[in-house]
Amino acid sequence: MFENAKGTALITGASSGIGAIYADRLARRGHDLILVARNRARLNELAQRLADETGRAVEVIVADLGNRDDLAAVEKVLRTDAGVTMLVNNAGVGATAPLLESDIDKMDEMITLNVNALTRLTHAAVPGFVKRGTGAIINVASIVGIAPERLNGVYGGSKAFVLAFTQSLQSELADKGIRIQAVLPGATATDFWGIAGTPLEHVPSEIVMSAEDMVDAALAGFDLGERITIPSLPDISDWEAYEAARQKLMPNLSRNAPAARYRVGSITGWPSH
Repeated sequence: MFENAKGTALITGASSGIGAIYADRLARRGHDLILVARNRARLNELAQRLADETGRAVEVIVADLGNRDDLAAVEKVLRTDAGVTMLVNNAGVGATAPLLESDIDKMDEMITLNVNALTRLTHAAVPGFVKRGTGAIINVASIVGIAPERLNGVYGGSKAFVLAFTQSLQSELADKGIRIQAVLPGATATDFWGIAGTPLEHVPSEIVMSAEDMVDAALAGFDLGERITIPSLPDISDWEAYEAARQKLMPNLSRNAPAARYRVGSITGWPSH
């Protein structure tokens, strides 16, 4: 076994798709792995292949992160295993149907996984990272976090949470030696689409990126020190302009008086049509 120079990466949703590719790439970068997902057979197959091909130590945890007991078991690993140096919050589900055509129980399950589980796992990992003065968290969000009109609004809202949570952590932990990145993929060729209710073949091919290209771009963004990575965005200055506009709002978002246009007497009548 090669010397472990980079510690262990714990990856959720690791049995297939984006999570499995993160596992492959991080193992080849020198990380040992803890792979978390529900599908034991897929996890074991992936773990064996990566251990054989890379020489890294690969552990599996079979867990449904929507189940509190299973989630607590993964939280315990993050709290107690000082060898964990990276958390990849990849597990999540989506939906493509509009709200009025959606099953509210499925929406509730989506929030539990996309929001609650990610929050609890991050909360479990961060104290150890802070204590050791090093660590990295990669949160897989989505472009619907900034374009919620594109798919189901509950899904978009859950990914907007991931983006906002990541940005808050970047500010809160700025001087703690911890790297935190949010990745906002667009449409990606995984089984996400079939599970979400729209077969991949129904999605225009010109907007669909391979999962391999998506993860490689995301890791390139990580290496560049990006805090927010949008793999398909051609010009980073477009994101920088978006972020600059958001920052420009900050001084005026909370003041001791309403804006002039809302004051009594400033509204002269109903808008004309």
